[in-house]
Amino acid sequence: QVQLVESGGGLVQAGGSLRLSCAASGSIFGINAMSWYRQAPGKQRELVAAITSGGSTNYRDSVKGRFTISRDNAKNTVYLQMNSLKPEDTAVYYCSVRRLSKDYWGQGTQVTVSS
Repeated sequence: QVQLVESGGGLVQAGGSLRLSCAASGSIFGINAMSWYRQAPGKQRELVAAITSGGSTNYRDSVKGRFTISRDNAKNTVYLQMNSLKPEDTAVYYCSVRRLSKDYWGQGTQVTVSS
């Protein structure tokens, strides 16, 4: 089993920045992709950004140039630096990791961007 603990959410004004962190513990050997998803009220959960163990990244179009995903393999932690935040970025953000073809999820952290 893999346990994920997220932190760093909060309330910020439009144009501001937040940094989310997600620390993995437990059976961490074999973790490959680490990702951030988000879910806004009344909407489906969507992929925000992902990073492989080799460092390859991909982003949804709406966050390209504003968000940066990174990972520290020594700390088993994935980060999401969010700059130039917009009200439409408001959502619960979830960390997810894939290990041996199984996905694990964190409890989510709320990000609220006020206009």
